[in-house]
Amino acid sequence: MRHLFCAALLAASALPAQASGPAAGSLPVQLGPRPYFLVDDMSDGPLKRKLQACAARTPRFQPTLLSIGHRGAPLQFPEHTRESYLAAARMGAGVIECDVTFTKDKALVCRHAQNDLHTTTDILATPLAATCVRPFTPAEFDADGKLLKPASAECRTSEITLAEFKTLRGKMDAANPRARTVQEYLAGTANWRTDLYAGPTSGTLMTHAESIELFKRLGVHMTPELKSPSVAMPFDGFTQEDYAQKLVDEYRAAGVSPRRVWPQSFNQDDVLYWVRQEPAFGRQAVYLDDAETPADLPRADELAGYRAAGIRIVAPPTFALLALDAAGRIVPSDYARDAKAAGLDIITWTLERSGILADGGNGFYFQTFDGAVRREGDMLQALDVLARQVGVLGVFSDWPATVSFYANCMGLK
Repeated sequence: MRHLFCAALLAASALPAQASGPAAGSLPVQLGPRPYFLVDDMSDGPLKRKLQACAARTPRFQPTLLSIGHRGAPLQFPEHTRESYLAAARMGAGVIECDVTFTKDKALVCRHAQNDLHTTTDILATPLAATCVRPFTPAEFDADGKLLKPASAECRTSEITLAEFKTLRGKMDAANPRARTVQEYLAGTANWRTDLYAGPTSGTLMTHAESIELFKRLGVHMTPELKSPSVAMPFDGFTQEDYAQKLVDEYRAAGVSPRRVWPQSFNQDDVLYWVRQEPAFGRQAVYLDDAETPADLPRADELAGYRAAGIRIVAPPTFALLALDAAGRIVPSDYARDAKAAGLDIITWTLERSGILADGGNGFYFQTFDGAVRREGDMLQALDVLARQVGVLGVFSDWPATVSFYANCMGLK
């Protein structure tokens, strides 16, 4: 089901150079050791041998549209920062995501949520902590040290101006629920991530428009996600439709071809707005699925209804697309088959976001096929089914090098 990406690349011959795939000016791809570690960790079999042969050839890797930088490269870099985006591009991500929300003065900025500044930036350690809708509250414990109430805070982009937003520094998205101080609260990074790239001179926050200019220079495609506001809409006269339109307008103002933009939303009304009001951008609009369990997934008739309404691409979490057969092998799910039968293309999220896989019980993204995931290298088995049997257009990853390596070795664009 990679037809739409392929069609976009074929059609690009009739368009300006900007409308093609990853540009010739892309950064040299540097994958680092992790993909090779994963290959070495795989169980023996045809896929491992093919990837080992590719690794031994040490080819010159190219950017690939299969590899989508999820918030950049947040396995190690603070998400939605300039440094994270550059890391994703260097790892061969042909598409990079800016989650889009807005500030008090209605400027569009790159943040995963309107109300996540307390976990993704240093705001609580700055004077702007006074703008937080819920100030930092330390954890409470009983006499035996049992946690009674976790530490908490809530800080929103909609409470600060763009100028104030730009004074903040990005950090790894985390909080320590047992924190008694702001410093402890900000130091909650998971032990399988790192704070090595989250120092006081990095973590550069970006506006949506700045991300567009950076992505243009990097030669990558762009996938902005319109995030659900935490405030009631309209916000000071700013309607949801205004919000969806402003996202598109910033690409048009920057001279970006719609063929290089894959706008996303979990709100079906946003996607349909683009389909109807901005058809050039709506053609590649992505309807994100917020299912938390297989029981939440849409039925075949619902998927057919999406296509009838003009939606062309769906993006469910990875568990929605994979299942286990009677022999315990990873195979495409019923949802994957139903989506293809409905004429929908598929993107999925998110690889490299679940920590150590060999520990078992890998949670949300693996819930339908966890029985076949016993070691880190099994991630590549799942990716192979997604790419070659499900036929996804792209795979969001917190460490794009893994998908870039696989796509190059398998000859996928």
